[in-house]
Amino acid sequence: MNAEIIAVGSELLLGQIANTNGQFLSQELAAVGINVYRHTVVGDNKPRMKAVLEEACERVDVVFISGGLGPTEDDLTKEVIAELTGKRLIYHEPTLDNMKQFFKQRKIEMSENNKKQAHYTEGSDVFYNRAGLACGMADKYKGTLFILLPGPPRELKHMYENEAKPYLLKRMSGESLVLSRVLRFFNIGESRLEEELIDLIKAQTNPTIAPLASDGEVTIRLTAKANARSVADDLLDKVESQIKHRVGKYIYGRENETLPVQVVKRFVDQKLTLAAAESLTGGWFAKHIVDVSGASAMFEGSSAVYSQSAKNKMLGISNDLMNKYGTVSKECAESMAEKVRLQYQTDIGISFTGVAGPGALEGKVPGTVWIGIAGPHGVTSHELNLAGSREQIRRLAVYYGCWFLLKEKVVNK
Repeated sequence: MNAEIIAVGSELLLGQIANTNGQFLSQELAAVGINVYRHTVVGDNKPRMKAVLEEACERVDVVFISGGLGPTEDDLTKEVIAELTGKRLIYHEPTLDNMKQFFKQRKIEMSENNKKQAHYTEGSDVFYNRAGLACGMADKYKGTLFILLPGPPRELKHMYENEAKPYLLKRMSGESLVLSRVLRFFNIGESRLEEELIDLIKAQTNPTIAPLASDGEVTIRLTAKANARSVADDLLDKVESQIKHRVGKYIYGRENETLPVQVVKRFVDQKLTLAAAESLTGGWFAKHIVDVSGASAMFEGSSAVYSQSAKNKMLGISNDLMNKYGTVSKECAESMAEKVRLQYQTDIGISFTGVAGPGALEGKVPGTVWIGIAGPHGVTSHELNLAGSREQIRRLAVYYGCWFLLKEKVVNK
């Protein structure tokens, strides 16, 4: 099955918002064995929308359309589909009832134009929206399946995962099962990872192997097709075992198990507590940790000690030490980690100090980073030389801090 993704909205063409829906759908469709041939963005204009949809029907089996399902005059997607298919628009009563209840609970009068969010083309299959108001739908035109999804990313993801994806899998030829598995890597680049696995990638048939670099890490999506889950799992297990044999030391998790998620999980499982002293990262590490559900069981707090004065006053780092070695140094990082551990009375303390840029600091170039980790059995530190923008350097430092917490001997019991 081959697909095209069409995003509707003049705000996308104007650059007012990013098309994250396209990225999400491409990743999800690849996972179930659907090939995405093209991405298109079209404004809120009926003739242009019609032309884009007519062209897509000549190329692919299924077209995913995001956006244009709302209540305003420029929300035209369902109207365009109705005109193309020659069908009338009717109301989906469960959606209409949900909208009425939504406005009633908020003591707001529902305006008449809101009702159009409950429209669907007669005879089409409706996708109920459990994360918003407008229903989605699936309809056919010239043998091509149209899948209509809402524009807000949260609503689109929820509707795809709970309505559209199961609907698609039932319709796929052969009723074969498509199963995916994501392996997450850190401290190895995409090119190096591909080099280590190049023969497996070139020989791939079933399962397929798809590397993807993203935000300082690399993921590999394995996708297997089979007639039974047990067979698909066996196929995935075999390839995963081959990958682990070669580059297993860089694997830290699966699926949505990000580095912060793995840190929280590890600390909770081992009944360890953690505190952070953040200079370079200014609180970013704490945010990444507390964004994870369950972090309250292992994370005590963070001290954002940006200046030398703050390091001295809040943590008690010796001015003599900082004057002698600098704030961007092994000695300062290790002292920060140990001091914050004692201050918060935790099992482990971690520290971040460095130069994010754009200029040098204490004779150190941007990207120079020291991360300290203190535990009951000692203190260690790691020097990094990172590249990228100020934001990228700080973000990478957070990820490396998580990586060291997973790998460092002073952490693991």
